[in-house]
Amino acid sequence: MNDVTTLKDTAAAETFAEEVSTIVNHGAIAVMMSIGHRLGLFETLAGRAPSTSQEIAAEAGLAERYVREWLAAMVTGGMVRYDAVTARYHLPAEHAACLVRGAPYGNLAVFAQHVALLGQMQERALTLFETGEGTRYDDYPCFHQIMAEDSEQSVAAALIDSILPLAPDLEGRLREGIDVLDAGCGRGLALIELALAFPESRFVGMDLCEDAIAFARLTARNSGLANVTFEVRDLTGYCEPDRFDLIASFDAVHDQKDPAALVRGLRKSLKPGGVYLMQDIGGSARLENNLDFPMASLLYAVSCLHCTPVSLGQGGLGLGTMWGWETAEATLRDAGFGSVERHVLPHDPLNVWFVSRV
Repeated sequence: MNDVTTLKDTAAAETFAEEVSTIVNHGAIAVMMSIGHRLGLFETLAGRAPSTSQEIAAEAGLAERYVREWLAAMVTGGMVRYDAVTARYHLPAEHAACLVRGAPYGNLAVFAQHVALLGQMQERALTLFETGEGTRYDDYPCFHQIMAEDSEQSVAAALIDSILPLAPDLEGRLREGIDVLDAGCGRGLALIELALAFPESRFVGMDLCEDAIAFARLTARNSGLANVTFEVRDLTGYCEPDRFDLIASFDAVHDQKDPAALVRGLRKSLKPGGVYLMQDIGGSARLENNLDFPMASLLYAVSCLHCTPVSLGQGGLGLGTMWGWETAEATLRDAGFGSVERHVLPHDPLNVWFVSRV
């Protein structure tokens, strides 16, 4: 056993201990950010003049004592400013720019929810490490809600202006009317956005999870859409030859039971001239290449406690979130696509986008 009482570099040890303390503290801040996001407290504070905890709680319709303690965590975490003389709190516009829904820099508080969710999975994770077993999607509370929020700002909001132009012919074909599949659609927000924009096209969303599909169906119905349908379907072994002109998968392939088999089935399900649009995590398959990748530690943690066990729970390979753009690209080429193009979009540094053609 190493003797930690004998150190060659005590200064380095003390510096690292401070770094670890900071990490623990930041983890607590992330959980409190998640709570503030879900309660709409950042929206309550955004654009508001400096206010007391009583005023903020009243505006939000929440209990003041809890709001005051949350504000203290946000102040000491550097999120919110506090004037001790007036006992008033203020969210600077520069901070709100990445903390509220529809923020110009994206709502990063959405990702803080992953930290809170991972904490809820800790007890189950201890067992998984011992047994090597997997999990199911419905083991994760609020997972589809978090992913839908992420998709809404990184995919749905950018579909028309940034994503469809990756395949310049797609918008015209969609306006004329084609058949489209979203494979692993989750709550279906991206597909609904397309269905609203292109009423002449026909859209189908498929996902394994009943709760996500129920949400998608309700949203489509409330939007008055007649050109989109959603199906609860396990995509293992999926193949419907020559059915679709366009197939999309948004952050859905890496945690499938057999990603390579799914991609092969999707290629066969495309008509001649069909396009497969695939978004996935843009990290590398090689750990050493991800040292400076945005939020790499969070992505590996999500992989460890969600994407890998979900795949293993289906009897899959457990490739994980960070299976790598190299693996994704090789999977597409091995599936027999005639061309495969890789793109990284300025608004979405975490993901890679592939446009593959039959």
